[in-house]
Amino acid sequence: MSSRHELQTRLERGIASLGLQLPAASVERLLDYQALLARWNATYNLTAVRDPADMVSRHLVDSLAILPYVQGQTLADLGTGPGLPGIPLAIAAPGREILLVDSNGKKVRFLREAIRSLKLEGVRAAQSRVEEVEGQFDCITARAFASLADMLAWGGHLLTNNGTWLAMKGKHPEEELAGVPPGFEVRAIHRLEVPDVGGERHLVVIGRTGHGSGC
Repeated sequence: MSSRHELQTRLERGIASLGLQLPAASVERLLDYQALLARWNATYNLTAVRDPADMVSRHLVDSLAILPYVQGQTLADLGTGPGLPGIPLAIAAPGREILLVDSNGKKVRFLREAIRSLKLEGVRAAQSRVEEVEGQFDCITARAFASLADMLAWGGHLLTNNGTWLAMKGKHPEEELAGVPPGFEVRAIHRLEVPDVGGERHLVVIGRTGHGSGC
């Protein structure tokens, strides 16, 4: 079992590798979130990742890898599970209104406890199917949640006209691109280099057609 010091070293190495500068105390709060997730996971099986060091790399650092592409004042994280990438993004870049959406009751209970215990201002959790969520958001994140076609069909109504949709994928989603529905366009596909995480990672940046670049 890794000590907190070892986890902190791993997290700081990952943040440095990504070239990020985070606010003071962010590392401590990210580790507090990881510790809370590990504690709840022992009972509620919120994530298949069990090893704390793997949680740091595959959950925290992987989530932070998209931080340079996040924009706007409001963000919805769809299919957030135990808060990924929404909670790491909230800790690393505070001041944004963030809605964490998941249909699983025990995951949403965990999210509400994390928001309370970590004092995450401006962050709220909703137990809902994506297609039933209301409102519009400047930025939408979705991590391994569904195909591009499905996630836009279910949640496309949530994106503002000039908003940016950030879909986190493993391998390059070549076969999914043709399924992007009318009214949306793929603006960019970035290959992400996430330290200590095996396999490919890609970020698909989507916007509404006929509007600004958004990133």
